[in-house]
Amino acid sequence: MKRFSYHRAETLADAISHLQANPAAAIIAGGTNLVDLMKYEVERPGELVDLTRLDELRGISEAPDGGLRIGALVPNSVVAYHERINARYPLLAHAVLAGATPQLRNAATTGGNLNQRTRCYYFNDVSTPCNKRAPGSGCGAIGGINRIHAILGASEDCIATHPSDMCVALAALDATVEVVGPDGGREIAFADYHRLPGDEPQRDNTLRKGEIVAAVTLPWEGAAFADNFTYLKLRDRLSYAFALVSVAATLQLDGGRIAAARLALGGVAHKPWRNSEAEDALVGIPADETAFSRAADILLTGAQPHEHNAFKIDLARRAIVRALSQAAAGTPQSLTDKRLA
Repeated sequence: MKRFSYHRAETLADAISHLQANPAAAIIAGGTNLVDLMKYEVERPGELVDLTRLDELRGISEAPDGGLRIGALVPNSVVAYHERINARYPLLAHAVLAGATPQLRNAATTGGNLNQRTRCYYFNDVSTPCNKRAPGSGCGAIGGINRIHAILGASEDCIATHPSDMCVALAALDATVEVVGPDGGREIAFADYHRLPGDEPQRDNTLRKGEIVAAVTLPWEGAAFADNFTYLKLRDRLSYAFALVSVAATLQLDGGRIAAARLALGGVAHKPWRNSEAEDALVGIPADETAFSRAADILLTGAQPHEHNAFKIDLARRAIVRALSQAAAGTPQSLTDKRLA
């Protein structure tokens, strides 16, 4: 492992100044992803800037619009069991509980979850080519073992997927990411926070140099989706595995018809995948399998399989229909399942 220095930040301004001064610096909080990558020598920071003493990044509070603001240092386990989140945004709580293990959820933070790196085999193996880890070296997954890789939004430089469960729910709930940096604070719509790979797959998100995630805000409107929702995660085993396909689905129903819909996919792209056309196609029509199948087809438009992951297209289509059916029926208890009827 490369030698590195360590700095425990006392203020946000202190942390930002260290990130500005040292281009090789990296933020550490829970460390559940970064420490592993340092062991593999995938990440080799020259300095670790520890945020864990920054009280301004903690806590869950009311947002100005009546929504909820979740500090970047709030552990995943707190998000999963928080009373107001379960009452207003249960989709988020269910998504968090579908990820990792209790021990990891106790350590992992909200900000860290947003910024975790892909679990691509080639990214984690420094002996193989990977444009995300070493730009210009090639993509080992293209033409390699690509069973877990992207079917949407990929490029000729990278077909990796984003691994988060939390982020899929945050995308469906139209969250906002608050960041603080050298030029002050700004807000980023969740849909704009993560990037598709394009020709710069090494850039996972739209943070600028020296910026730090301060909080995630859930809008008040998202609480209207608290009754009919499902987070469905399909994976190779039911414990401690990343999604092959996951679906965050939530509906507002007016009688038997759909008044509004939110739908996001995980495990299929470089970022949580949404398409407003699929959601709009559901509005005003009966909540039935015909409608759900049409939405699935729209959401999967342009899917491009590779040698080992063509199964993901049909898997995703079935998962979307099933998740929407469960949401319409008000049966969110089926959090994870590796079988599709």
